[in-house]
Amino acid sequence: MTTTTHTAAHTSPASLASVTLEVADLEAARRFYGAFGVEAYVRLRASDAHSTGFRGFTLGLTVSGPATVDGFVAAAVDAGAAVLKPAAKSLWGYGGVVQAPDGTIWKIATSARKDTGPATREIDEVVLLIGVEDVKATRQFYVGCGLTVAKSFGGKYAEFAAGESGPVKLALYKRRALAKDLGVPADGTGSHRIVLGGTPDAFTDPDGFAWEAPEPPAPAQS
Repeated sequence: MTTTTHTAAHTSPASLASVTLEVADLEAARRFYGAFGVEAYVRLRASDAHSTGFRGFTLGLTVSGPATVDGFVAAAVDAGAAVLKPAAKSLWGYGGVVQAPDGTIWKIATSARKDTGPATREIDEVVLLIGVEDVKATRQFYVGCGLTVAKSFGGKYAEFAAGESGPVKLALYKRRALAKDLGVPADGTGSHRIVLGGTPDAFTDPDGFAWEAPEPPAPAQS
């Protein structure tokens, strides 16, 4: 796989400005993400690129409490998602994992073990967690591309500062550890079926994730 090293000078920190999911059925994906309630966080693009197995990433929703987790999981399932991990308590809180009909894996979680209020449809944070072979090397690659590290735990995890206009935060995790956490085999081939935007130049990172210059937001439909 060819990796384009990004060497352009940056006058201001770069960040993840957009996430585009490549889907086989564009209209079906629009219906699903509207029903799921996350349409504001992702863009959709039609693609028939070959992809099998684990695509190497997950999109995570952080919400206020277990009842809200259950609500998002139920909405996803009602819209056609498959449950990879039923929502349950864990060492870190409460959460579940679903896979959208287009193949994208979503993790919905909260650090709260008990509800302190009624369920809502509010999302506190969205994180794109990409699975990489070498967290330290990929972290340094992105620093060279202008991204700013917000958190780093050695070779296990790294998180980058979110931009003012970017609705999704970018983080890195070991690929096999990520697959294990999601409850899927780590093997996969072909396209990641995701395109990231937020830096001036197009490039591909060491793990094959493609970046492009972000497009201006589409006008609201009446």
